[in-house]
Amino acid sequence: MSKNDIGIDLGTVNILIYQKKRGIVVQEPSVVAISKNTKEILAIGNEARQMLGKTPGDIIALRPMKDGVIAEYRITEAILKHLVKRIIKGTLIKPNVVVCVPARLTGVERRAVIETTLNAGARRVYLISEPIAAAIGAGINIREPFGNMVIDIGGGTTDIAIISLGGIVVSDSIKIGGNKFDEAIIKYVKRKYKIIIGEATAENVKISIGKAYNIGEDKEMLIKGREMVSGLPYETTITSSEILEALRDSLEMLIVKVKGVLEKAPPELSADIIDKGIVLTGGASLLEGMDELIRNATGVDVIRVDEPITCVAKGAGLSLEDPELLERVSMSYAT
Repeated sequence: MSKNDIGIDLGTVNILIYQKKRGIVVQEPSVVAISKNTKEILAIGNEARQMLGKTPGDIIALRPMKDGVIAEYRITEAILKHLVKRIIKGTLIKPNVVVCVPARLTGVERRAVIETTLNAGARRVYLISEPIAAAIGAGINIREPFGNMVIDIGGGTTDIAIISLGGIVVSDSIKIGGNKFDEAIIKYVKRKYKIIIGEATAENVKISIGKAYNIGEDKEMLIKGREMVSGLPYETTITSSEILEALRDSLEMLIVKVKGVLEKAPPELSADIIDKGIVLTGGASLLEGMDELIRNATGVDVIRVDEPITCVAKGAGLSLEDPELLERVSMSYAT
């Protein structure tokens, strides 16, 4: 292992990179802008995100990751090459790379991640499931013979797992996360107010006044979009209770999955979870009341980590500093 080794959280919404001994060195949106005619990459990350929904006809701004997996291989590879070169500039030594992936990744999806990362310049690729990385990043000693439950709510997927002795005992995954919440808000506004709003507006509403449980004050926010009938710009006010209504179906499906994992847990591990609580990570876990929603549905205490957005990437990076742990929890592939 060398100082150039990196851990990557290849997320649907953000790409985060942890470099050995340095911590988080990259936190960029998983967005790229390309020329429609030449297929040339024009912008990556923050610069490209600002173009979403605002590009002229000859430029496309898109997310190459969908529901936690690679949808656009060439573009994802280009992003990774760009970011890896930025980090290890000035050296010819290829880095070992730990990539975090959803727990229920298929064999084909796993191979796509491996080949994309190798082509981007990795010497060896290690895959770690996101719940394992999240647990490590949250400071949990996963080697111990105790049950720990982790719920990682990301942009594209939610991974739920019970971990003991360095491995996953029970797990499940659902394609519900921050992006699905945004889509639900867009549909709700379209249905109720006959206004079309964009992804950026929906995300801003979710972050500003969104809630997953009926707690706290009912906030309101002015939203602007295009009126469906006239086609003209239009604005109206929406409340946090309306956002809760918009997200209700998605939240109910998520809770069904959480309960399903708990019901499959061995009795001794269930006892550990009651004692330790459920660890909540991922950017979408920041939605107000998410911890209270899960606590109320399961009867188990819920602990939200201090830095839920970076927790998975941090776990990937920390595993690089413990070779024995890395070999235990990952699969590796070399060039």
